[in-house]
Amino acid sequence: MRMLNGSLRADIDVVAFDLDGTLVDSPLDFAAIRQELGWPDASDLLQSLALLPDERSRQYALDVIHRHEMDAAERSIVLPGVLDCLSQLHAAAIPTAILTRNMRAATQRMIQKLHIPISLILTREDCAAKPDPEGLHRIAAHYGAGVNRLLYVGDYHFDLTTAANAGAQSCLLLNTTNHQFAAKADWVIADYPQLARALTS
Repeated sequence: MRMLNGSLRADIDVVAFDLDGTLVDSPLDFAAIRQELGWPDASDLLQSLALLPDERSRQYALDVIHRHEMDAAERSIVLPGVLDCLSQLHAAAIPTAILTRNMRAATQRMIQKLHIPISLILTREDCAAKPDPEGLHRIAAHYGAGVNRLLYVGDYHFDLTTAANAGAQSCLLLNTTNHQFAAKADWVIADYPQLARALTS
């Protein structure tokens, strides 16, 4: 782990972002979803969904998750500094993308509602869900870049593991609850101005 204080401009060709907790604050209540579905505390929603034995139970779970995700999307807000940072990256001709475990409908609603200027977006319906590295490989290939020159910015251990699995560089956006993941990150930032300076200076 290193606090990102210097310049990364010569080392990074593409910047990809997680969505929830990274670009936006989306009040998705995972505990409420698990409680409504009768799933164990701390269980992974997508893994639990994949283990359901029949189409009826799977569709019911999908409907519950869809309702919660769309409600959270409607109440989401963009995090401080995000839009200014993205503007600076675009001005510097640095390609950007989003890789999220969210479903496509909720993701598109947040992007539209919050005017986030990123067009390349991969959701769990577009590629294997994190921590599978497929999404980052596809983003790098789309821009004709080596995946080792892609920086993936996130707020959770899934994001850091995904970057490591892909051979990309990882950057942890610190918040009040994720400092325990810092040792797994290549870089750590406290805010978006810090990221913009490192990538455009």
